[in-house]
Amino acid sequence: YVYKLNEKENVTIDYTKNVFKPTGTSIELLNSCNKNIISNGSVLDLGCGTGFVGIALKKKNKYIIDLYASDISLDAVKLARNNAEKNNVKIIAKCGNVTDPWKNKKFDYIINDVSGISESLSKVSVWFDGISCKSGTDGTKLVTEALNNSVKHLNTSGKLFFPVLSFSNTKKIINFAKKLYENVNLISHKEWVMPEDLQKNIKLLSDLKNKNCISYEEKFGLLVWYTDIYVAFNN
Repeated sequence: YVYKLNEKENVTIDYTKNVFKPTGTSIELLNSCNKNIISNGSVLDLGCGTGFVGIALKKKNKYIIDLYASDISLDAVKLARNNAEKNNVKIIAKCGNVTDPWKNKKFDYIINDVSGISESLSKVSVWFDGISCKSGTDGTKLVTEALNNSVKHLNTSGKLFFPVLSFSNTKKIINFAKKLYENVNLISHKEWVMPEDLQKNIKLLSDLKNKNCISYEEKFGLLVWYTDIYVAFNN
């Protein structure tokens, strides 16, 4: 996977069958973080996968970033390390569930990229081919766990960035975040056409929507879903 950083430089990312390839949501998360990280500091790429978001951010952002990353998958952590080395980026990457690898560590910024899609959809999506996703029927289990754990790992003026996909119960996630943080602000909204593999499972989509587990709309004869990026912080 190749991401054009600027006119002269690319970020090249290797990925494997059991580690997520960067997606449109990855790009939205990267761009949102880049615009809103406006000071030097430490950054944790949580649920880092290939390491793309953190690696590209460190090279793209004008401030000095000390990059940390973790993932529950050891294969992902190894890949993130290799990708960082390939792109001449210094990284400290650890394997473990959510924030377990960082028991006594705090960060200025946390980027939560833990899976937030209905587990039922993940079973029929090409995105998750060969990749486990224990996110619950409404897609909130992993995200809310990451949000809950993030609080004690942020410095006083720290900020958390997290994507919310309409393939999950978005209201539940946002309401949960608002119980933890004084400020939960939408900083990006991007709509996408429903992938063909999911359109083929329209009954499943409809059932999940009727149960308020996911949301999508029909526009101009197309099924449309969205990614929202939020930043959360306390005063």
